[in-house]
Amino acid sequence: MEKYQKILAVVDPTTEDQKALKRAIELARKTGASITAFLSIYDFSYEMTTMLSSDEREAMRQSVINDRTQWLQAILADLDINELSIDCKVIWHNRPYEQIINQVLENGYDIVIKGTHQHDKLKSVIFTPTDWHILRKCPCPVLLVKEHSWPDNGNIVAALNIGSNEEEHKSLNDKITAEAKQLTKVMKANLHLVNSFPGTPVNIAIEIPEFNANDYNLSMLKHHKHAMQEHAKAFNIAPENTHIKEGLPEDVIQSVASKLDAELVILGTVGRTGLSAALIGNTAEHVIDRLNCDVLALKPDGYVSPFDVE
Repeated sequence: MEKYQKILAVVDPTTEDQKALKRAIELARKTGASITAFLSIYDFSYEMTTMLSSDEREAMRQSVINDRTQWLQAILADLDINELSIDCKVIWHNRPYEQIINQVLENGYDIVIKGTHQHDKLKSVIFTPTDWHILRKCPCPVLLVKEHSWPDNGNIVAALNIGSNEEEHKSLNDKITAEAKQLTKVMKANLHLVNSFPGTPVNIAIEIPEFNANDYNLSMLKHHKHAMQEHAKAFNIAPENTHIKEGLPEDVIQSVASKLDAELVILGTVGRTGLSAALIGNTAEHVIDRLNCDVLALKPDGYVSPFDVE
């Protein structure tokens, strides 16, 4: 895909198995992109050595950076990277997400690829604060990599918010679908569109005895099906590859992705921060927690990262 020409692959310092790097190489082979293998490191004990001069502390930091750079180069040497353009960048910083986002802002990366951690006992994915910060504040697409492989003729699921009249949702739906279509070409995959709609509000059903919940649900389904058909038609997507279900987005998207054994789910994240994020949460984040495949999160057009001071 022409637009993914500069990839920032986030290296995990705790493991030899670099999922993000491997996925970046896989994508670069198909798109001709260049890759930066990026590692942010920090050891508080080096900052506590007050008996050393600032020059000596700097020398110690540089020694650690050199050591980690050699480690990273050794990992790259064991991977099949023939004819690919890959460089390494190791930076000393105590907040990795800040450096990742700054790298994007300063160097114009098209996509950030980062691996996720799995809890061995629970067999579920654990998201670190770094993951959430990147998802909310990174201006470019973020691909969170899990264990699922990307076979040819697999399935990509684009999660939409169809049926809303808000312009932001409509433009984000268009962006997600266009991105998904391009990726299906690159990955030789099949594209499916999924959308959920809320069921009857319980308080209305209780407070208004004459309210017909069945009619309400049918009219909601009809409205969303029509909106989905119009959207799918505009992007030349077959009706049988569209999925409309009643329920919470996290339940519906997980159900469809699991049924299709999807290798990738693409969704939009509005990037709320502060109190509204803490109180309301983010649909994208609820969904991501529960999927066992890769997730590509996109921001709406015009999104400005809080780190973009200019």
